[in-house]
Amino acid sequence: MVKRIVTIVVILMLFFLGLTYWSMSSTSKTFDTCEILGLSDIKDIDFNKYDSVLVAASTLYEGNSIKNVMQGQQYRQAWSTPVNVPILYLQEIGGNAKILEEGGGKQTHSLKLQKDDGTLLTLRSVSKDPSPLVPKVAQILGLENIIVDGISAQHPYAALVVAQLSEKAKVLNTKPNLVFVPKQDELLNYNDKYGNRLFLLEFETKGNANWMGLKNVDSLVDTDNLQKLKLKYPDKVGIDENSLVRARLFDLLIGDWDRHSKQWGWAIENIGDSIQAIPLPCDRDNAFFNIEGVLPAIITNNSFLPEVQSFEKEIDFLPGLIAPFDVYFMRDIPLSVFEKEARELQLLLTDEAIESSFSVWSDEIFKLDGKELIAKIKNRRNALLDYAVLFQQELAKSEELTEALKGSEDVKMNNEQKACFNCASE
Repeated sequence: MVKRIVTIVVILMLFFLGLTYWSMSSTSKTFDTCEILGLSDIKDIDFNKYDSVLVAASTLYEGNSIKNVMQGQQYRQAWSTPVNVPILYLQEIGGNAKILEEGGGKQTHSLKLQKDDGTLLTLRSVSKDPSPLVPKVAQILGLENIIVDGISAQHPYAALVVAQLSEKAKVLNTKPNLVFVPKQDELLNYNDKYGNRLFLLEFETKGNANWMGLKNVDSLVDTDNLQKLKLKYPDKVGIDENSLVRARLFDLLIGDWDRHSKQWGWAIENIGDSIQAIPLPCDRDNAFFNIEGVLPAIITNNSFLPEVQSFEKEIDFLPGLIAPFDVYFMRDIPLSVFEKEARELQLLLTDEAIESSFSVWSDEIFKLDGKELIAKIKNRRNALLDYAVLFQQELAKSEELTEALKGSEDVKMNNEQKACFNCASE
């Protein structure tokens, strides 16, 4: 009897293993750029003769029925559906925008641009390259496609809708625009890597803040530089707690689970002798994150990766969404602020406001995902007050930090100052 059970278990394991490798057989690539439709040989195309181009973000994630079961349906169709995108030459940006440097993201290829007035922008690739994140053991076992295919859980055009929702929710955003950047002289020696690709052109979270149009705000800083400013002027520097709470509750609405400290900028507002930092969220790659399938469900179990959650009508595990960033900046903010901002968001994000935010998508993309996402956002909005209370309660129970925030490892702070933002002035 025991032998029979062992045999059955072995057969099932081999069957599961076979399905796993079969699901990965659709492609062995780890990275690919967009696919242009309707143009025969891209090398011979003079893009100066066109205003726009029909392009699919990536066909790398197309799969068969086995792949959909084992690795999930995700947003495969959105990635492979062609959309009409305006063509951008850097000389058209204005302000004499020049390439400053290449970005250092692990998945996103990016170029930093700077205008003559100090305004910083960035070109963030829509297609991702997760190959640096593939562990050695996955390469040895030939399982790297599981990591690569995980990008299909990200919606290629989520950031465009999130920016519209942000405007209506009165949450700052980087104002992204979808553009196709052909090869051109202005790309200098970056042509091979960045030419003929699909990007989000958006403002940076540091540098000149004139583009924001905020009174008494003239500069933007990263989180680590905000900490340095706080250490230098402990009694003068504070954060706009209401804006931060609203921004984090907004993250819950859109299912953006990846909100570490490097994904925030801060608008520095000078009011008399005091300095107030207003949060500026960036990097919306994981908004509307949709992870399905047998293998992703195993990998993202709450016991292993509690923060990685699929965007559903209800939040699956809210404690898993509380990041060190939240503990550092928000642990002592009273419940009344969370309740106030939740109610305000519910008033601002009416059904019409939510629905109209999706008008930035093409009809083809909206037909694929629009109605389902709208229904989920509305459902989360209706329950937002409950989520806000639970979020604050979980924060209040959390332990003080003992390590520096991500990206702030080089900021010289003692153990007490690492615990919370306001600890520097206590």
